[in-house]
Parts: sequence; C-alpha cells; structure tokens
Amino acid sequence: MSTITSGSLVMAFPIAAAAGLVSFLSPCVLPLVPGYLSYVTGMSGADLAERKRGRLLLGVALFVLGFTVVFVSAGLAFGGFGALLQRHAAVITKVLGGVTIVLGLAFMGFIPGLQRTFKSSRLPTAGIAGAPFLGALFGLGWTPCIGPTLAAVQAMAYTEASATRGALLSFAYCLGLGVPFLLTAVAYRKALGAFGWVKRHYQAVTRIGGGLLVAIGVLLVTGLWSDLTIQLQGWVSGFKTVI
Repeated sequence: MSTITSGSLVMAFPIAAAAGLVSFLSPCVLPLVPGYLSYVTGMSGADLAERKRGRLLLGVALFVLGFTVVFVSAGLAFGGFGALLQRHAAVITKVLGGVTIVLGLAFMGFIPGLQRTFKSSRLPTAGIAGAPFLGALFGLGWTPCIGPTLAAVQAMAYTEASATRGALLSFAYCLGLGVPFLLTAVAYRKALGAFGWVKRHYQAVTRIGGGLLVAIGVLLVTGLWSDLTIQLQGWVSGFKTVI
C-alpha cells in the first residue's frame, strides 16, 4: 500500500492515465477503433450496433488485456533499469526529459516522420480467441505510433527506480487507453457519435496531448519533477485520516 501512496506515484499515476487517454484519442488509434471491435468479435459494424453487448465486451476486454501485458512488462523493465542505474539517475532523467520534449513536439505535428506504425502482415484469427493476441500485436506494432505518450510514461517509470512502481505506472497508462475501448463496447452507437466530435477537433486534441508531454519533459529536464515528488511525499506522509 505504501508503494501505491508514495508521493511520486500519487502525482504520476493520473498523468500516466491521461497519457493513455491521449493515445486513444490520437489520429492513429481512434479511427481504427470500430475496425478493432469488429475484428476481436468477428462481427460486422452493423452487427456491433444491433447485437447484445456481451460478446463485444468480452472481446474488447481480452484485447485490452493483450496490450496491457505488453505495456506493463515494459514498465516493469524500465522501473528495474531505473533501480540499477541510480548512480547516473540525474543525467539519464535529463536525457529522457529531452527525448520526451522532442516526442511531445512530434505528437503536435512539429516534427514530421516520428509517428510511424509497423503493422504485421500476419494477423491472429478474427474473433474472441484471437482478441488477446491482437491486443499484444497492437502493443508491439503500434508502439511507434503511440510512442510519444508511451515514452513519457516509461520515462516516469524509470524515475521511480522500482520495477513494481514502473509496472503500476504502465498499468495506469493502460487504464487510460483501455477504459475508452470498454466504454465503446458498452455504448457503441453513442461512442461513434463522440468519435465524430473528436475527429473534428483533432488539432486541439494533439496540441493538448503534445503540450502535456512537453510539460512532463520540462519537469524532468529541470529537476522540478523530483522537487515536486519530494514535496508531495511530505504532504502524503503528513496526512492523517479523520475518524
């Protein structure tokens, strides 16, 4: 419990979840959501709108589980590396912050060519049985596309210097990315209407998302992230539940 309520995670967890949401709303994920839902259930778009939600929700849950395993494993590794490289933590954190700033600018479209997707020509079988494998493939193949937001989360995972905390931050990212998939499965038609609004405001979405990444990078480069973490740890440790 103390790991979850540590000052750094209290601050980083919601940021990581927000980064996941930004990834979901990005131009390289949102337009493909109906296709993913159709593939993981083996149903056409018309069937998705008409049939019961049980099969759709199960397929999407398995899909989300697939990419969650991939991203949490990466967070586990980055957090573990952070613990091993503590001696050089200050320098590496600044480097990761600089990279995050560059990727944030790329996410906003100021550095073209840095958001590419590597798609596998061999897709798993369509339907429920193939859903978790498609999720894992999404986690691996779409990493260059959602890389800016994911890189920011992994940079924060590194600064945690703990495999467990790194995994928790990646899990928060997966919540931000996965919950909208699940909500889409629950309310498919309404979600499609909301997608239309987001598509019409893609520029604003990418500017806000990129701005978030740049802000994280600046905090890492300047050392303010560590200062805020220490301050928040003091607040958390001094908090007492009122009975």
